[in-house]
Amino acid sequence: MSDTHPVQNNLTYADAGVDIDAGNLMVEKIKPVVRTTRRSGSDTELGGFGGLFDLKAAGFKDPVLVAANDGVGTKLKIAIDTGIHDTVGIDLVAMCVNDLVVQGAEPLFFLDYFATGKLDPDEGAAIVSGIAEGCRQAGAALIGGETAEMPGMYKKGDYDLAGFAVGAAERGTLLPSKELENGDIVLGLSSTGLHSNGFSLVRRIVEKSGLDFNAPAPFDKTLSLGKALLTPTRIYVRSLLHVLKSHRGIKALAHITGGGFPENIPRVLPKNLAVELDLSAIEVPPVFAWLAKQGNIAEHEMLRTYNCGIGMIVIVEAKDAADITSLLEQQGEKVIALGTVIPRQDKGVVYKGHLGL
Repeated sequence: MSDTHPVQNNLTYADAGVDIDAGNLMVEKIKPVVRTTRRSGSDTELGGFGGLFDLKAAGFKDPVLVAANDGVGTKLKIAIDTGIHDTVGIDLVAMCVNDLVVQGAEPLFFLDYFATGKLDPDEGAAIVSGIAEGCRQAGAALIGGETAEMPGMYKKGDYDLAGFAVGAAERGTLLPSKELENGDIVLGLSSTGLHSNGFSLVRRIVEKSGLDFNAPAPFDKTLSLGKALLTPTRIYVRSLLHVLKSHRGIKALAHITGGGFPENIPRVLPKNLAVELDLSAIEVPPVFAWLAKQGNIAEHEMLRTYNCGIGMIVIVEAKDAADITSLLEQQGEKVIALGTVIPRQDKGVVYKGHLGL
């Protein structure tokens, strides 16, 4: 006589909180939007174990690959709290591809990692639609990604994003140039607002203000506070690549992310040089003035936490400044003459004037 007992409840992966069918449904939903990122060198079809890219088909002869990865940070919490999921993907791409172009590299392809506690295929598709939009703006193919459903790791409704971008430049064209020198001109390209840095402080200030994300933004009555704070990071790739390919006058670029001016600009300077910036030249977007006032944030703290209105620094030779400014403006950039390169005595960034906060 057998002592085997019949199994009363056959557990499934779905019982443990992971729905394979939901994952498959999301893949089907995102396939059409992913195809819109197709470019030379890539076919953008999903389903393989790895994404393929053909450098020769993309037109490169002797390329050096450049890679970058990043996330969106706690800006995601505002997307989660407001239910607005279709723009943070642009931020994800921007934070990676802007880091590629500052080295003179053309973004080629992008991969994303999306992790959540419980997968909602529609929400996931909205997020990926934003990623695809960012890729289109950058001219990069979305060639793959990973969706991880991990119950117990994330609270209900929470998710996280990470992005990985690879670009290329022909050997000998990488930035920064070794020709940086005293007297070079520092230009700034306007940001669209906060971009994707300092949001833990933003959320703390919003909490202290008592405002709801659905309330009108105090600094922009045409938008809700949540929508205004979720304004996507500007992607500078196409305009900068246009200038890099048509004019060799750009000596260095610096993406102004976490750490602001004092942390990011010195990364592209030799040890014997610094920059002097005229803060009064910056047209500071209203969101920064509101944050500074609400949080009683000192100017130096604003400068090392936020971009304060300048998302990209462009350093050029003085004789090329007017031509490069014109080329960038033709590409839709708002260009500000910010300052000059000077001999370094102490700090890598020194200021004159003050922010219009």
